[in-house]
Amino acid sequence: MSDIGPNPSPSRAGARGEDMRNRLLDAAIDVFSRHGFEGASTRMLARAAGANLQAIPYYFGGKEGLYLAAADYIAGRIRGHVGPVAGRVRARLAAQDPALGGTPLDAAEAGALLAEMLRTAARLMLSPESAHWARFIVSEQMEPTEAFERIYANVMSPLLETARSLVGVLMGEDPSSETVRLRTLALLGQVLVLRVAHAAVMRQLGWQEVGPREFALIDAMIQRSIGAIGAGYDDGVSP
Repeated sequence: MSDIGPNPSPSRAGARGEDMRNRLLDAAIDVFSRHGFEGASTRMLARAAGANLQAIPYYFGGKEGLYLAAADYIAGRIRGHVGPVAGRVRARLAAQDPALGGTPLDAAEAGALLAEMLRTAARLMLSPESAHWARFIVSEQMEPTEAFERIYANVMSPLLETARSLVGVLMGEDPSSETVRLRTLALLGQVLVLRVAHAAVMRQLGWQEVGPREFALIDAMIQRSIGAIGAGYDDGVSP
């Protein structure tokens, strides 16, 4: 039976269409991340999604359209996980203007907000859902295409900008400086390694899983790293 059947009711057609789009996107992220854009054929993609070949041009206009839609989907999923805390941070940053009765961030508050952002990102990096996203993103890091530009513009750049605003407060420097940018990247790298080098992390630490005890150790690492940036931020971790 064709995946695009004739004369379905509007509600059923909409539900079927949404289900097929999601199946194609999930399959595309996995297949593209394993084989690259050139190595992934439309036949491979359709087979992985349990769809017919016509579904790809029907829903996405072709393989390139599906590839870019997969990048947009990844960016949206990451925003869904990290976006709420990042939004609260941006709202607090925007409320600093003394002329409007705002209170500037001090090091303690900036550190606490940054720790919350990194803690949320760490939970995402450790989730099974992020595994095939990471392969896709790492592939784009090595050989950037328009897909990287979309992921960077829609999720990576806003998150980095928000984080470096907090790092700038901790360092007492302009958030746009290279020093602050590098320190921010170094902090985020400690979280990203949990996914992009997951096998090495688990082997080095001798962990079989990341449960509450293991995450508490990761959280302590995050807080110590933030505490090392500015003396005004108490990391809350005992020596």
